[in-house]
Amino acid sequence: MQDRYQDSNLAIDSWMKNVIKEDEISRFMHNGDDFINDEEIERLLEENKNPSKSKVRDIIQKSLSIQRLEPDETATLLNVEDEDLWREIFEIAGKIKRKVYDNRIVTFAPLYLSNFCVNSCLYCAFRKENTEEVRRRLTLDEVRRETEALVSLGHKRLIVVYGEHPLSDIDYIAETIRIIYETKLGKGEIRRVNVNAPPMSVEKLKILKEVGIGTYQVFQETYHHQTYKRVHPRGIKANYQWRLYALHRAQMAGIDDVAIGVLFGLYDWKFEVMGLLYHTIDLERYFGGIGPHTISFPRIEPAVNTPFTRQTRYKVSDEDFKRLIAVIRLSVPYTGMILTARETPEIRREVLPLGITQTDASTRIGVGAYSDRYDEQEGERQQFLLGDTRSLDEVIKEFASIGYITSFCTAGYRCGRTGKCIMDLLKQGRERWFCKLNAVLTFREWLDDFASEETKKAGEKIINKEISEIKKELPQVYPKFIQYYKRIKEGERDLYF
Repeated sequence: MQDRYQDSNLAIDSWMKNVIKEDEISRFMHNGDDFINDEEIERLLEENKNPSKSKVRDIIQKSLSIQRLEPDETATLLNVEDEDLWREIFEIAGKIKRKVYDNRIVTFAPLYLSNFCVNSCLYCAFRKENTEEVRRRLTLDEVRRETEALVSLGHKRLIVVYGEHPLSDIDYIAETIRIIYETKLGKGEIRRVNVNAPPMSVEKLKILKEVGIGTYQVFQETYHHQTYKRVHPRGIKANYQWRLYALHRAQMAGIDDVAIGVLFGLYDWKFEVMGLLYHTIDLERYFGGIGPHTISFPRIEPAVNTPFTRQTRYKVSDEDFKRLIAVIRLSVPYTGMILTARETPEIRREVLPLGITQTDASTRIGVGAYSDRYDEQEGERQQFLLGDTRSLDEVIKEFASIGYITSFCTAGYRCGRTGKCIMDLLKQGRERWFCKLNAVLTFREWLDDFASEETKKAGEKIINKEISEIKKELPQVYPKFIQYYKRIKEGERDLYF
């Protein structure tokens, strides 16, 4: 099958012509325009320069009450220059995270299943013109082996990643997800499969819903129209609006949780933060207040035979990276925020307190990389180079040592706490208590089943602290919780609130 497609450009061209459905773009447009107005964003950034301290502090307090900011308010925060004000913003970002999500961090692993691609993104090693990239699509047996390798580490969540190509169209995506859910190894299993895949039609997205995906993730990469056109010169991805409204279509198809993000380094970071906010606003406007389940903010990284990654003039400094994370947390205070292994351990430690709720660990991004067990990064198999390749055990040990509990909870998705339900709970500050209970239960599972002795010792300290807090703050729930906790210690699994 692969050879047939590789040898037949006509077959690929024919497939590409049937992907985009224009009526599934136009129905969301406003008088022929999309919701990103470049001139308006630039104007707001210009008009809100040199903000007063009192104005900034009023905006900070609004965020602390778990209210989404408006574009002019976010533009104001992006224009702060005073270092004392930035320290206040960083502090409030951490307070908001704890108020909404408590002290938990959710971990996951990315699983790359195919790197065939019809697109020509200048910044990506998977672009079709890159002849140095080793192309591969996993067979179903290989998918099972990759899943077993991840399950053996204790992972419960994956984000599966596919290139845009007929070899990884909806049928392949659905079948691989079924295989992942079916794969069990001892007491280990994957309980939630999130998907990073190309934009699809509503019809195809309904198939993803039926196969039981978690969050559907599509990054716009850059919201700046001219830059988008320049860095996506050819392929399906060259259509800005088809990608922009991918998550609108997903929600129409019944997918409860969607995720947005940009690749920082393609254009001005302040503009991109504004784009993320406008995207949030438009999703909430169309779907009854349900915006993105998570926001991601990866920075551009080197990739094999990809000169653009070294030439861009918009690379984001570490200090500006901290600022953009904090502003996103304040702008959309109730939304999850994902920090990836693109960043070094040092940077991850520094920005974690600014509102991060999820991160990957033991990350390998080559197709087949987990079961192949190679020790070094192999650029010709990867989309980009990683900054942090530490194991899940190492990352969890560090989290525990600095006061974070790692959560493997997927209960909300199976109890119906998704979409509007979870958004309402997050905005009310109530979801954190469900999260705390289930974080302790799933962390107990992981410590007993997968942790090294050193990590288990660090984990016991944080788990005892959490149990004491549950007993104090949730006395009405504590008896049932401690009953579940004891049952898990005795060997039962997957008990949750």
